[in-house]
Amino acid sequence: MLKLPAAILFDLDDTIIAAYGRPGLAWKAVVGEFTQALGALDPDRVVAAIQAAALEFWADAERHRLWRQKIRAARREIVAAGFASLAEAGAGVPPRDVQDRLADRFSDYRNENLALFPDAHATIDALKARGVKLALITNGAAEHQREKVIRFALTERFDHIQIEGEHGFGKPEPRAYLHAMAALGVEAADTWIVGDNLEWEVIAPQKLGIFAIWHDPHGDGLPAGHDARPDRIIRSLKELLE
Repeated sequence: MLKLPAAILFDLDDTIIAAYGRPGLAWKAVVGEFTQALGALDPDRVVAAIQAAALEFWADAERHRLWRQKIRAARREIVAAGFASLAEAGAGVPPRDVQDRLADRFSDYRNENLALFPDAHATIDALKARGVKLALITNGAAEHQREKVIRFALTERFDHIQIEGEHGFGKPEPRAYLHAMAALGVEAADTWIVGDNLEWEVIAPQKLGIFAIWHDPHGDGLPAGHDARPDRIIRSLKELLE
């Protein structure tokens, strides 16, 4: 059994909050609301084109860093790129205002369907009761991420809350982790990090000596060929207490 550390750094989205996992299902639901505006276009073909555009859009690290600060605008660009690829293939596509409305509906749909993982509050409270110092480190825009922190009653549960848009830096920059540990007054050897992103919550913090725990809520397992080697893999947050 692992002894609990002095401190744990938690990711927010898809770690404490079920947020953006399974994007294909969300796109399918939203595109389904626009079938009349799509005319003869096959909804599944639209979903595939948008997802392909999203993968390409977010694959560039610098683009990711810039555009995650304006996520609604980013989704408009992604949807437009998806429809552009369909148009290039000879398909008739809806006008840009319809594309923008579809992208905005996706953003709203995602926000409406945010949900706290069932064991999140109980686990966080139990860790705090056992004397573990807790930090929440999340990338993204200040207003959007802060709203989620308040909405899901996380403000008072953490000793330090670090939002990229408020601090001007985020994961996987080393200072994101170093700043959080300094705020808690701990060293890397005494710190765990928990999150769903293999780059941000495994590879980058491990380089600093932080014990990295990958949250895999859907049980997908490590992607084939990925370089990440988490120190531990969990399906639910309550496993941290075991």
